Amino acid sequence: MGMTNLSPSERLSALRAAMSEQDLDGFIVPHADAHQNEFLPPDAERLFWLTGFNGSAGTAVVLAGQAAIFVDGRYTLQVRDQVDEGLYSYHHLVEEPVASWLDNTLSEGMKLGFDPWLHTQTQRERLARAVSDAGAELVPVEQNLVDAIWNDRPSPPLEPVVPHDIEFAGRSSAAKRADLAASLRHNGLDAVVLTQPDSIAWLLNVRGNDVDHTPLPLSFAVVHAAGEIDWFVAPDKLSDPVLTHLGDGVRVHAPEDLSACLGALTGKRVWACPDTGASWVFDRLAAAEVKIARGDDPVTMSKAVKNEAELSGSRAAHKRDGAALVRFLHWLSDAAPGDGIDEMTVADKLAAFRAPGEHFRDLSFGTISGSGPNGAIVHYRVSEDTNRLLGDGELYLVDSGAQYLDGTTDVTRTVAIGNPSDEMRDRFTRVLKGHIALATLRFPEGTNGSQIDAMARQALWQAGLDYDHGTGHGVGSYLGVHEGPQRISKVGSGTALQPGMIVSNEPGYYKTGAYGIRIENLVAVSPPSEIAGGERAMLGFETLTLAPIDRTVIEVGLLSDDERVWLDEYHARVREEIGPLVDGAARVWLDTATAPLKTG
Repeated sequence: MGMTNLSPSERLSALRAAMSEQDLDGFIVPHADAHQNEFLPPDAERLFWLTGFNGSAGTAVVLAGQAAIFVDGRYTLQVRDQVDEGLYSYHHLVEEPVASWLDNTLSEGMKLGFDPWLHTQTQRERLARAVSDAGAELVPVEQNLVDAIWNDRPSPPLEPVVPHDIEFAGRSSAAKRADLAASLRHNGLDAVVLTQPDSIAWLLNVRGNDVDHTPLPLSFAVVHAAGEIDWFVAPDKLSDPVLTHLGDGVRVHAPEDLSACLGALTGKRVWACPDTGASWVFDRLAAAEVKIARGDDPVTMSKAVKNEAELSGSRAAHKRDGAALVRFLHWLSDAAPGDGIDEMTVADKLAAFRAPGEHFRDLSFGTISGSGPNGAIVHYRVSEDTNRLLGDGELYLVDSGAQYLDGTTDVTRTVAIGNPSDEMRDRFTRVLKGHIALATLRFPEGTNGSQIDAMARQALWQAGLDYDHGTGHGVGSYLGVHEGPQRISKVGSGTALQPGMIVSNEPGYYKTGAYGIRIENLVAVSPPSEIAGGERAMLGFETLTLAPIDRTVIEVGLLSDDERVWLDEYHARVREEIGPLVDGAARVWLDTATAPLKTG
């Protein structure tokens, strides 16, 4: 990423000079782009350029006399390593949100600048309330002040758009657009504005490569009730085959034409999502005197419920991924301990085992490769500075995934290097019990993820333990590895789990400074089925991930008979489905790694 020779303190001074030129007393720099992506293209990494902080969530607020940086619990340690305490005060995003800090810090008459492209309408309204409570004013800026001083800012990405084959998509774009148009008409609406690139990619059956690890072309779209769509995407990204693939009913425009298109909707009723849509879009619609219907992005739910082609693609992708994981785990069992193998080497080795797989395109996120105490950092990112050897008697946690044309994978395994301690075995087994509790759960239609989250924590709770992250996130179909609206977490989720949704099952336990444990498989919500003697059909989960769980870290006495049966049956299935895909020493290793648990 282009870093100039300016120091962080010079960058901060340059930003303050730009503020004063615009007659502003402050400016907000969130970790965001115009689409609210989780992973940002290099030209949108403003927070990193300004402060040096490269986590995936954070915000800086710069005032003339002080500056603050806000990060969540995953990054409280990292921010201290990366950001100069002499320049920025550190704050916890959840315990002290930006809005409450502004309310307490701003004074009467101050003007706080913000870029309306980088805040959703909901975020903006929250900020506006806090700022006006302080007697100050929230001022939208035309040009982002960081962009004005970032003299070697990278160009926006221009990676080619590629058609996503019907074999993998399962439904034509025309059919998806017809459904969306019908729902607009049913709701008495003229159009919907789509700002999330994954929604548009799914709707048009296209993919791209504008951001790391997620096959997205960055774009905006307006879908009309008659079924046609205006698509705003850099024309350089489109080849003739893509235009042919799009077919009739898709009008392509340059991104800068979005303003005029929204302006032409005067007097119409238009659907827009305040939680994901840039507040700029709402300003533009309001200026055009459009009647705005606020609601969730309508594509999100359609995309979350996978069709049969997407589900069978995911099963196939998980088999290839499982074979790569088995080859990797076999290599790791031979290599460690005492061979001087470090976290980066291991992550690279795993990527090399995945890369030759059919339909492989990329990793689905940067591999989390944490040995010993690094495994206790939930979103640990290995770097030259933190890289450490895998040591004897330690646990090694590896959370990784891949993007295949037919599916997206995400799997975590925790492996003992040498002999684990009794405490490690106890904690690992409690995490495993939670994982099995979810994997085997039956639940009625209408159940949401927050209603079942406790099942995964119960064995930890009994011992006075817990973990501070969600238990499950939705996963896309050759799209984002994190996809809503469904999730399994303590935090309320109003979205019911529906057959065809893919979600992760990933309880964990982390002992700061010592070790971390997580066992993650992806599961698909299976259709309702009868239970013998029952009165209602129940939903359940189908486990998609196929890879051994380390039996050497299991305290067998802590497992119930049913839990032992589940693990032995899961391992038998891994052996049966992955066995034919590996050979030689890896096959021998797999047979041992999936052997039934010894009891007594």
